[in-house]
Amino acid sequence: MVTILITSLIIVGILAIGLYFWQKPAAPMASETLLPPPEPRGLFSDFPTDGDLELGKDAEAIANAEKKRAQLLERAQEGDKSALQDARIDENEGFYTAVLNSLVDVADSDAKLLSLVSYVTRHELPVNSTLAERFIESWKHTPDRSSTAKMLHIAALSDDARVYQSAVENTLSFWRSGQLSDISAQELRSILEGEFWILSAHTRSSGAGFLLKRTLANTRRELDAAHNH
Repeated sequence: MVTILITSLIIVGILAIGLYFWQKPAAPMASETLLPPPEPRGLFSDFPTDGDLELGKDAEAIANAEKKRAQLLERAQEGDKSALQDARIDENEGFYTAVLNSLVDVADSDAKLLSLVSYVTRHELPVNSTLAERFIESWKHTPDRSSTAKMLHIAALSDDARVYQSAVENTLSFWRSGQLSDISAQELRSILEGEFWILSAHTRSSGAGFLLKRTLANTRRELDAAHNH
């Protein structure tokens, strides 16, 4: 009887332990672990980040640069030649050209154009084709030895083979007609060929440069013949 009672107690204990483990929920597997909740956003969470601040600085710098360029163009349109030097600091060739073109546009007399050319050469600033072409046209009004040498120099500084060829052809035409009687054939040849070497190697070797060389070769023969006549 005692044996039966002890056996019954053991069976009941085993059943109780089994029921306990059966009711206990299984621990979640590693793959089912939930992601941590997002960090709460406080009252000041919408303040700009470092990246936003950098973008803001870039936008401000661009706006300031555009404002400065607009002011320089306005100065050029008023004939302020010093705007060229400030535009040069900008290190933007296209913008410098725009400022120079504005100054050429407002130089509405030969005297003003000559003043602009003198300013550019005195400060060793770049010459573009617009300025050189205008100066060629201005030179036609009073061609002489001094103005011819200056005109050819400005044309060469433009580093444009077509512009320099135009300068050479106009000079030769005026010389043939006797309007440059104070320049000898040999002196003219020396000036034309000397200024040619101011052009960059790239310009001299271009297609337009090849045509220019042919023009100079023909000019040389003509001037040599005139000198020896």
